[in-house]
Order: sequence, then structure tokens, then C-alpha cells
Amino acid sequence: MSKALIVWGGWDGHQPEQVAGIFEGMLAQEGFVVTISDDLSVFDDAETLQTHDLIVPVWTDGTLSREAATNVSEAVARGTGLAGCHGGMCDAFRSSPLWQFMTGANWVAHPGGDGVNYRVSITSDDPLVAGLPDFDVSSEQYYLHVDPANNVLATTRTDAVTWYHTPNGPVDMPVVWTRAWGLGRVYYNALGHQADIISSGPANEMLRRGFLWAAAGKALAQGKDLAPLQTPGNHW
Repeated sequence: MSKALIVWGGWDGHQPEQVAGIFEGMLAQEGFVVTISDDLSVFDDAETLQTHDLIVPVWTDGTLSREAATNVSEAVARGTGLAGCHGGMCDAFRSSPLWQFMTGANWVAHPGGDGVNYRVSITSDDPLVAGLPDFDVSSEQYYLHVDPANNVLATTRTDAVTWYHTPNGPVDMPVVWTRAWGLGRVYYNALGHQADIISSGPANEMLRRGFLWAAAGKALAQGKDLAPLQTPGNHW
């Protein structure tokens, strides 16, 4: 039976407990044994982290030690999936470059704040978004610094609000992507400022598929050699 770890906390404005509850129900319905923690100390146990099929961070801001970030990185590199949404994953630990590298981006702004009306456009025929329509959202529109190596599945056009970045011109900002980290799979969805945004509809279905996809990488990594992806010394 697949095992998932949900770790929630940080800034209360993103309703981390409620979001964690949505994810717990989603994963339990898919047959996962779910462990929930509101304490980052669970990331200190490197051996236990590697027994999970999936790690779901729901922790905006906060501080993660170098050792804890390394523990999560090593678990994912060995096949444990990492998946999450909004600030709970890509605005989780601003002082950790390793976390940002692993997740594929870091948050820098949400021009206009909450309640911005914008469209999420599906840009891929990947099974993770296949059959889902473009849809409109009234929420924060995340502006992220993103890794060009990400496999982008959905975007939004950043022309909904005029702000200091506007003279640079509108861009198609990634909203949903996947990426590899060692032998593991990473999934991110920028939606989810409030729990109701991801509680139903296309955003909810995107996340359900993303969680299952990321967790499935654990079995695929079994028996594979990580050594070809490793070189001596630190890289961050």
C-alpha cells in the first residue's frame, strides 16, 4: 500500500490545515496510508522519509535547515515523489536554494493580490491534463522565477494587472509543471491561495492526477542506480 506524508504549517493566510485536509481526503480515497504532521522535524528523519511514496509540503514561508532540505532532496532523488501547490511548495522555504532548485521555482510576486481574474490555459496533451478545459480563476496570480527545464502543462498570461513589471511585457507564466529530481518525480500547481480554489473542479483534478503520478515514480525507481547522477562535493 502506498504511503504519503503531508506536512502542513507556516503562514496561516494560505489555510494550510484546510488544504492538508483536502489532500488527506484525496489520497485516502486513492488508497494511500496518509501521515500528517504540523512539525518540520519530520524532515530530520532521513531514513523514514525514504519509506514514503509521496511527500506533500503545505508550508508557506518558514525556515528549513540545510540538513532537513538535504534529507528531502535525497528521498526524492531515490524515488519518493514530491508534489504540492501554491505557496505551500514554491514559497515554502525562501532561504533554501536547494528547495527552490528541487521544486523548480520560487515565488516572487502576486501582482494585484487576491481576487485577480485570469485564465489558466492547458498547454500540453500530457495525461496529467488531458481532457481538462481551460478555465477561469479569481485568486492570486503567481509570478514565479521558474526553471526552464520544467515540463510545463498549463500557463496563464500575466497581463491581468498593471504593475512595475508591466513595461517588460506580458509573459505566459507557468502554472502547472512536472520535473525530475534524480530518480524521483516532482509535481507543482501554482493554484491554491485559499482551500476553496482547489477543493473541486479542474484544479482539484489536476492535483489528484499529479499526486498519483509523482507517487508512482517510487516503484519505477526501485532497483535503479543513482550513482550516474552523483558527483563528489556539494552543488548548492
